[in-house]
Amino acid sequence: MTTKPIRPDAPVADPAERTGRPGGLLLLGLSLGYFLVMLDTTIITVALPAIGADLGGGLAALQWVSNGYTLTFAALLLTAGAWSDRYGGRRVFLIGLWSFAALSGVSALAGSIGVLIGLRALLGVAGALLVPTSLALIANTYTVPAERAKAMGVWAALSGTGLVAGPVAGGLLTDAFGWQAIFLVNVPVALFSIWITTRHAPETARKTNRGTDVTGQVSAVAALAGLTYGLVQSGPLGWAAPEVLVSIAVFVAATVIFVLTQRRQETEKFSPMLPLRLFQSRTFSLGLVAGAIVNFGLSGVLFVLSLYFQGTRHFSPSVAGLAFLPLTIPTAFNPIFTGRLVARVGPRGPAMAGFLMMAAGTAVQALFNGDSVPETVISLAGLALLGFGVSFAIPSLLTAVVGAVPKELAGIGSGALNSARQTGAVMGVAVLGALLSSTTASTSGASTALLVAAVLLLIGAGISATALARKTTT
Repeated sequence: MTTKPIRPDAPVADPAERTGRPGGLLLLGLSLGYFLVMLDTTIITVALPAIGADLGGGLAALQWVSNGYTLTFAALLLTAGAWSDRYGGRRVFLIGLWSFAALSGVSALAGSIGVLIGLRALLGVAGALLVPTSLALIANTYTVPAERAKAMGVWAALSGTGLVAGPVAGGLLTDAFGWQAIFLVNVPVALFSIWITTRHAPETARKTNRGTDVTGQVSAVAALAGLTYGLVQSGPLGWAAPEVLVSIAVFVAATVIFVLTQRRQETEKFSPMLPLRLFQSRTFSLGLVAGAIVNFGLSGVLFVLSLYFQGTRHFSPSVAGLAFLPLTIPTAFNPIFTGRLVARVGPRGPAMAGFLMMAAGTAVQALFNGDSVPETVISLAGLALLGFGVSFAIPSLLTAVVGAVPKELAGIGSGALNSARQTGAVMGVAVLGALLSSTTASTSGASTALLVAAVLLLIGAGISATALARKTTT
């Protein structure tokens, strides 16, 4: 089926006129976009040793295979929301889906580690286009608040399924067909979502007068890339290496430019990515720090343990993927309980509990890493504790951060938290990876990295105790 292009001045169809009552098929199509994004954050982890064995490059290169995707995804999330407003959520969502499908197919053909890293970075750009646009389309389609809340719940649940499926699917596909299969599996899912969206999704209203913060976007990418490169290369080269010093200098300069850009006033031709007045709220500011710490722990631990399980304990990719199930399964169902708990008691307690569970679960991995049955059972219990901690902390932080900003900036507030979380994921892989040996994840190196993560998660618990509200406000 073909569709006529939508003119910028064309009237936007009423969802009821175009699709009747919003159906489950449309919601599935929109949710699959976020599913793909979350799937690609974890499906890569257990395939990294196979990629390294095939394409070479060492530990630093594998860090970039993981971080290339997350870095561009984190840096472009806020701008992608602005593009959704300016050009229409449906159009930008479809561009993201087509790009994700094409880039996934090409990634399976990558013949060198450098090419794969570049393609992963482009995949992150496509992924950034999918998250805010899918939310905008859901909000535009489900106009009744109760139905919209249910739709958002389904959207979040499916994304959690992608997080759960990633390590298991990655391990099974890598064992059966090679690492290339973890990219090819994205193609039919994206095409199915494209078919549904093209047929059923209404376009959103366009704010053609909203400008794009080009300087802010470029400086944000440069700052995050410079810091990441410096952290990754500090392991094999040392902090005094010219490459590391230059990358840190780029980070500092780009950060200064970003801050100066965000201080400018909003006009018809300019909209800052992240208005600095938001940081007048202590809860917002420290909530972003806590959000970064959550994903630092989650992504960093997944990266370390995947290399450790396969490099030191000699698990196959499929066994390593199955070993992560105790961690990933709670993230699929427990956020629903956490949301109800936060509504009743406020975000502070659940967030603190989440960070403490994450810290304890991570410390268990560092201290109980033997092959005996008791230590294996304790390790699996620790992974479950880590998973429950994540599913307590993230919904609590989202409630606190969004509640701390003006209603008209709620979208930017939630986008900022997502960007902070993904930035934390980049840092987790970079910092904890730098603590490992240059070629393999030895037991001592893995234990050191995991203990560092556990300490940082304890700091996250302290931030939650001091910055988040005891009870929600209405």
